[in-house]
Amino acid sequence: MELIITVIVAFLIGGIAGWFGIRSFGRSNYKSIIEEANREAEAIKRSKLLEVKEKFLLLKAELEKQVAQRTAKIQTSEVGIQSTEAKLKQREQILTQHQEELQRKSKEVDACKESLTAKEELLEKKRLEVEQLRRTEVERLEAVSGLSVEDAKTRLVESLKDEARTQASAHIDEIMEEAKMTANKEARKIVIQTIQRVATETAVENSVTVFHIDSDEVKGRIIGREGRNIRALEAATGVEIVVDDTPEAIVLSGFDPVRREVARLALHQLVQDGRIHPARIEEVVDRVKQQIEDEIVETGKRTAIDLGIHGLHPELVRMVGRMKYRSSYGQNLLQHARETANLCAVMASELGLDPKKAKRAGLLHDIGKVPDDEPELPHATLGMKLCEKYKEKPEICNAVGSHHDEIEMQTLIAPIVQVCDAISGARPGARREVAEAYIKRLNDLEQLGLSYPGVEKTYAIQAGRELRVIVGADKIDDEATESLSQEIAKKIQDEMTYPGQVKITVIRETRSVSYAK
Repeated sequence: MELIITVIVAFLIGGIAGWFGIRSFGRSNYKSIIEEANREAEAIKRSKLLEVKEKFLLLKAELEKQVAQRTAKIQTSEVGIQSTEAKLKQREQILTQHQEELQRKSKEVDACKESLTAKEELLEKKRLEVEQLRRTEVERLEAVSGLSVEDAKTRLVESLKDEARTQASAHIDEIMEEAKMTANKEARKIVIQTIQRVATETAVENSVTVFHIDSDEVKGRIIGREGRNIRALEAATGVEIVVDDTPEAIVLSGFDPVRREVARLALHQLVQDGRIHPARIEEVVDRVKQQIEDEIVETGKRTAIDLGIHGLHPELVRMVGRMKYRSSYGQNLLQHARETANLCAVMASELGLDPKKAKRAGLLHDIGKVPDDEPELPHATLGMKLCEKYKEKPEICNAVGSHHDEIEMQTLIAPIVQVCDAISGARPGARREVAEAYIKRLNDLEQLGLSYPGVEKTYAIQAGRELRVIVGADKIDDEATESLSQEIAKKIQDEMTYPGQVKITVIRETRSVSYAK
C-alpha cells in the first residue's frame, strides 16, 4: 500500500514538474525531466520494497516465537495435568485403604460393644446376688446384736465424733502452744531489734543547777546589801539560791527545770552586765522568761521537724517544747518522748503498720504532763483530751489515752505506744529509781563470772548486755573456754533477771615476754 502511494506521489510530482518545466523551460527539457523522475521513482520503489521485506521477516520471526512459546506452555500444561491425575489416583488409593481400615475397626468396636454388654449383664446379675447376700447378713446381724442398722450407724457416728473431738482438741492445744512460743519469740525479736536500732542516752535530770562564776567577789554582789539582791532574785524566779563556801560556784535548787533555767540565764546576764539591784533583777528575769517561752516554741518546732511530724497544732508544738524543762522520775520528758517516738516508728515498721502515725502517737503520749493548768486527771486521760481538742486523729487520741490502761485500746498503735513507753522508761539507767538496781546488776554479773576457776578479770559492757571474761592461758585451754562460756550463760539465765539477752565472750590469749639486758 505504501509502495503504491509512493509511486503515485512520484508520478504526480513528475507531472507537476513537467508541466512547470514545459512552461518554464520548454519542450526541449521535458524528456530529461521525465527520465529523472522515473529514476527517482525506481530508487524509492526499491527502498520501500526492501523495507517491506524486512518488516515481513521481523513479523514472521516474532510470530514463530509466539507460536513456539504457546506450544511449550501447552506441553507443560499437559505434563502438569498428567502429574495431577497421578496424584489424584494415589490419594484415591489411600482413601480407599483408610475406608477399609475404618470398616475393619468399626467391626472390632461392634464386637467389643457386644462383649461389654454381656459383661455388664453379668456384673448386674452378680451385684444383685451380692445385694441379696448383704441383706441376708444384715438381717442376721440385727437378729444377733439386737440393734437395727440405723441404731448401729448412730452409735458408730457418735463414737467417731468423740474420737475426732479428742484428736482435734489435742491438735488445737499443740498448735496453740506452738503459736504462743512462736509469737513470744517473734515479739522478743522485734522488741530487741527495736531497742538496738534506736540510740538511747542514760543521762538523768537533777534538781539542782550549778552556776559557775569567775571569782568569789561576785558572790557578794549577788547577795547584795543585807541580802536584798538574792531575796529579789529568789522572789522573781521561785528558785532557792545557795551561796556557800563552794569555790567559784553558786547552787540553784528547785524542782521546776524552767525556773532553774530562768534563774541561771538571769544570773548570767546580770553578772555580765555588772548592774545587780532589785529593779534590774526583775527586768532581766521578765526578759529571760520571754526568751525561754520563745525557746520552748522553737524547741517544739525543731523536735517535730527532726522526727518528720507535720501538721501539729501550735499549742501542741508549744507543749512539746515545754517537755524539755520537765522530768519524770529524773528522766527528761522531751528526751523520753523522742525516744518513744523513734521506738514506735521502728516497731510499727517491723509489724507492717504505719510508722508515721506510731511516731506521732509516741511523741504526744505524755503531753498530759505539761498542761497550762493542773486539772485533777491522770496525765494519759488529760493528754487524750488535749489531742481531741486540737483535732488529732482518733487512733492517735486512743493511743495517748490508753498507754496506762485508763481506757480500752482500740487500735494496733496503742499497744505499741504502751510497750515503747515502758522500754524507754524501764531500761537500765534511764530513771533514777532503778539506777542503784542497774549498778547492782552489773556488779552481780561481773562477780558471777569471777566465781569460776581460771577467770582473772570480768567486764560488764554495753549496759549489761555483754560480759567479757578474761581467763589465764596457763589455767584453761581452748576447748575449756567454749564450755566455760556456756556454763556462765546458763548460770546467768537461771539466777539473774535482766532485759533482752546477755552475750558472754571468753577471751584467752598467750603472751610471751622477754627482757633484753
